[in-house]
Amino acid sequence: MKRSALSLVALTLAFLPIAAAAQSLSDLQNLSAEERRAYWESMNEQERAAQREALRAEINALPAEERRALRAQRNEDVRLMWESMTDEDRAAMREEREARREQQRAERQERWGSMSEAEREAARAQMQERRAEQSEQRRQRWESMSDEEREAARDRQQERRGERQRRHEPPAES
Repeated sequence: MKRSALSLVALTLAFLPIAAAAQSLSDLQNLSAEERRAYWESMNEQERAAQREALRAEINALPAEERRALRAQRNEDVRLMWESMTDEDRAAMREEREARREQQRAERQERWGSMSEAEREAARAQMQERRAEQSEQRRQRWESMSDEEREAARDRQQERRGERQRRHEPPAES
């Protein structure tokens, strides 16, 4: 009996998400994509929001060069993942993203509808503050770029716009 109880405890510990130990940016970077996904999915929405804030604070504390390198690595990882996917997987991912966005939109509308006018006003002020911060961060990032980096950023933006337009234009008639 003791042996089976110990085995049960050992099995339980073995199946706890490995990612639960991840708390810092470097911990998350050391996880595989599946472990990262499991880590985020193991948390409730408030825990995810708190973790995102902690990670943002950690990233914002990094020197600008390290932040750029981190962003470049993340972009490369996403690009490689995307290129390794089949068209069906990409379509499924787009549908999942769209469903998630729709659910989030519905949740926001529900929250907004349940707010008092004072709460709405506070939320508006907070949103304006957040937008101003983001605008300032974009401006600072732009100003810190070299001419070559700015040109590359313009090219990427133009390419993204073209991809969006191609994705949303009606199929050509044959």
